[in-house]
Amino acid sequence: MLQSREGQKVPQVTFPIRVNGEWQKVNSDALFKDKTVVLFALPGAFTPTCSSTHLPRFNELAGVFKANGVDSVICLSVNDPFVMETWQEEQNAEGIYFLPDGNGEFSEGMGLLVDKSEIGLGKRSWRYSMLVKNGLIEKMFIEPEEPGDPFKVSDADTMLNYINPKAICPPRVTFFGKPGCQHCARARKMLKDKGYRFEEIELGSHGISYSSLQAVSGRGTTPQVYIDGQHIGGADELATWLAK
Repeated sequence: MLQSREGQKVPQVTFPIRVNGEWQKVNSDALFKDKTVVLFALPGAFTPTCSSTHLPRFNELAGVFKANGVDSVICLSVNDPFVMETWQEEQNAEGIYFLPDGNGEFSEGMGLLVDKSEIGLGKRSWRYSMLVKNGLIEKMFIEPEEPGDPFKVSDADTMLNYINPKAICPPRVTFFGKPGCQHCARARKMLKDKGYRFEEIELGSHGISYSSLQAVSGRGTTPQVYIDGQHIGGADELATWLAK
């Protein structure tokens, strides 16, 4: 049975890492001492839930965590430093510290190293998140011991709600655009000037066409912008919405 370690110190481990192409070592004190840290651990880089949901939302909220007193947001996985570095680049997760627990020592010390050999993954970390203050674990959200890969409590929003239930999250912006479109350029600039991060879906790539845009938005012109699931419209409608 997986046990919470709330009220205990984090395991003392030295991690081999890569910094600017060079091997270095970082220990637990360097990561946690005199700091407030949110760490979320997951089964593996590039795996479905980790790449599509778990990491992206922590990445979206990294700035909000730091605005609410968190010094560092750490993503830990039992992967080697090369894989973690490539995954960070692929996810554009510059606000997250990627920690490769390649030997599984930290995960084992947490009592959360599990055997996933039946699906060819070997020993991996169970999925969880925790709030650590000066090396002491204050709060843990550990996924239930269920078949498969449960993802119910270790998400970024649950952790942020524990830290500050009144924290203000940035809007989630989706932007359908096309290279060379002057209206798209205007909409991008407006969003950037307001400090909004956004996901851009580019027409003409990955099978996304004007037919796809028409099916999703009801319009066949670019850009089309969605904010927190609400269809705002094109550049003119976006300007009006931002001016409110």
